[in-house]
Amino acid sequence: MAKKIKIGITIGDINGIGPEIIIKALSHPQMAKFFTPIIYGSSKAMIYHKNIVSNTNFNFVSIKDVDNAAHNKINVFNVEDAPIDINIGTAQEAAGLLAIKALDQAVIDAKAGKIDVLVTAPINKAAMKLAGFKYPGHTEYLTEAFNAPETVMTMVSDEIIISLASNHVAVKDIHTHLDKNKVIRKLKILTKALKQDFGVGKPVIGVLGLNPHAGDNGVIGTEEEEFLKPALIEAKNNGVIAAGPYPADGFFGAGDFKKVEAVLAMYHDQGLIPFKLLSFGNGVNFTAGLPIIRTSPDHGTAYAIAGQNVASADSMCQAMFTARDLFRNRTEYIEAEKNSIVKKSKQNEKIQD
Repeated sequence: MAKKIKIGITIGDINGIGPEIIIKALSHPQMAKFFTPIIYGSSKAMIYHKNIVSNTNFNFVSIKDVDNAAHNKINVFNVEDAPIDINIGTAQEAAGLLAIKALDQAVIDAKAGKIDVLVTAPINKAAMKLAGFKYPGHTEYLTEAFNAPETVMTMVSDEIIISLASNHVAVKDIHTHLDKNKVIRKLKILTKALKQDFGVGKPVIGVLGLNPHAGDNGVIGTEEEEFLKPALIEAKNNGVIAAGPYPADGFFGAGDFKKVEAVLAMYHDQGLIPFKLLSFGNGVNFTAGLPIIRTSPDHGTAYAIAGQNVASADSMCQAMFTARDLFRNRTEYIEAEKNSIVKKSKQNEKIQD
């Protein structure tokens, strides 16, 4: 059997469905074969939600150090020992603070190599703001936390991979967050991720236009002519295989997304609407460009159904197994790269001799 992966899971918002879907996902008998789970959060909160989830085989041990994690059990890393005030379906400062503490500790352990992959349960932006969280979402927080020069928010499913050139940006501000160099950087990061994490030898990326009809040659907006087309030309000169910019409606309507390995959308809804139409509930959010594999479910805290034992854990399960697959692919890719360097070095030594 392959080596178990030590998977760090942040608890997310305890007033939402995060703890419920974690419990349901980890209760699946297959999980113990592949993972050593560490839930960053609160034992008290997990017990509270376990009492809501019926017919579950979920038992855990509490730890204060990942080095002491039990390999054949579910572990809960208590980042908060104080009593937990849970109010299902409500955005609370206390829930936001716990989610922040869980994220902070998971990042510390990831940087130290104590966990192999990170899976984040959904957070509520209002609760996080009440707690003083200064980021629009996980992606922006993790980008800064890992000192990554650039990351790419990437949605993954069996049907499609869609990445975003801009993340959580108001529609009126989208054009101010895009330029030629940014698009080129995003394309390079996405290409690298497709090669090392998804095992695609020569990935082709379809790039969407910002405006309707991809600008119609400057008639409906000029961004395509000003920076998108020049970005694609320069990216191709740097080894990136990218095509476009395509009108988004026709690209998806005609099924052209099936002809490429990934799609780069210009803004959130342009990419997320078709993705969720194709894959909602089975998709995964992946952050390309981080030094660690990070995934999450493709949905939010779902306050409307929290505490009712009706939330599906399918996307959380997919996030865990996708993290496993990407980790293995990246490990094999890096090892192959090292072997290739060593081989070339030895060949050069023979030539010099």
